[in-house]
This record gives sequence, structure tokens and C-alpha cells, in this order.
Amino acid sequence: QVHLVESGGGLVQAGGSLILSCAASGRTFSGYTLGWLRQSPGKEREFVAAISWGGDSTYYATSVKGRFTISRDNAKNTVYLEMNSLKPDDTAVYYCAAELGHISVLIPARVDYWGQGTQVTVSS
Repeated sequence: QVHLVESGGGLVQAGGSLILSCAASGRTFSGYTLGWLRQSPGKEREFVAAISWGGDSTYYATSVKGRFTISRDNAKNTVYLEMNSLKPDDTAVYYCAAELGHISVLIPARVDYWGQGTQVTVSS
């Protein structure tokens, strides 16, 4: 059974930083794009960042570009999201996701596997 388990969420002040981790298990993720989406109350789940299988291609939503960095360690089957200069608008539940193929923007309807989500709250 496939599991994506996120960790690292929490409460942080505006301008602060957090690092999210997502450990994947249950299958090989060779050929899969891994990434992050987020959802805040009353809003649809939205794409945040994605990284290709080899880690040589990364993609970001405009709203986080320059502040967030995605990376992956295939030996550990883990993907990370380093979040800097956090803003209150970044407050959301962050979900780890995996989709087969080289994907530049993860769309919820096409994601193959989801994590359970981790809450990130940024106070002003």
C-alpha cells in the first residue's frame, strides 16, 4: 500500500521559515513527479511546487517563486519543501502528491497519490 506521510508543519510568524518533508513508501516512485499542493479554508486546492524524478526540473506557483524551494532525495524516497519569508497568505494545509510522468503543474484531479496533509499557520 502506498503511503505519503508529511511532517514539519506548524505555527510560525510572518517572515519566518519552515521545512516540510514527505516520506513515500509502498512502491517505487521512479518516473513520478513529486510535489506539494495546499488548501486554505473556503478555497480550492492549489499547486505550490513540483520536482521531476531526477530532480533536475522544478516548477513553482507564481505566488511562492523565490521564497520556496523543492528538493527530493530518491534514496530516501523523500521530498522536501523549504519555505522562507512566509506570509499569512501561505496559511493552509499542505499536501504531498505524486503523479506519474514529467509534470510541470500538479492538478488535483490527476494526482495519483496523496498524503494526509500538514497544517502550516503563519501569524501576522
